[in-house]
Amino acid sequence: MSFWPKSHKARRRLTVFLIAAPVLAAAVGLSLYALRGTVVYFYTPAQLDAAHVADGRTIRLGGLVKPGTIVKSPDGTVRFVVQDKLATTTVSYRGELPDLFREGQGVVCEGVWKGGALAATQVLAKHDEKYIPKNVADELKKQGEWRPESGMTKSQAPQRPFS
Repeated sequence: MSFWPKSHKARRRLTVFLIAAPVLAAAVGLSLYALRGTVVYFYTPAQLDAAHVADGRTIRLGGLVKPGTIVKSPDGTVRFVVQDKLATTTVSYRGELPDLFREGQGVVCEGVWKGGALAATQVLAKHDEKYIPKNVADELKKQGEWRPESGMTKSQAPQRPFS
């Protein structure tokens, strides 16, 4: 019994498949290899503690700026603490902060995780507490972190428009 089919048409199809499959697999492998450095994970402070992130990894951290923790240095570095209901994380940032950045406000910081603190390269302040992405809303529900002063209740939790 031979590996090749008897039909000329079937042999041609099998040959094309045997050539195309490794080429396609190599293309997918090279694409994934090229994209591996561009993945940035989003964490809340509690998730960050549980994840044990390695130093030097680029991450995004989201939460609320803890009141009374904003410290501005003369060299332009700002240090503050981002919190959720379960944990806190220290962030340092050098640069101009967004106008909406303030204590108690939602913030997303992107930067490099170094020695138990985030060295942020970008800080984004949330402009509206009424919209929260579904995954963040779910995480806040699990932690019981709903800010009554924002006017949002559990019944107003955002729904995903496309399921």
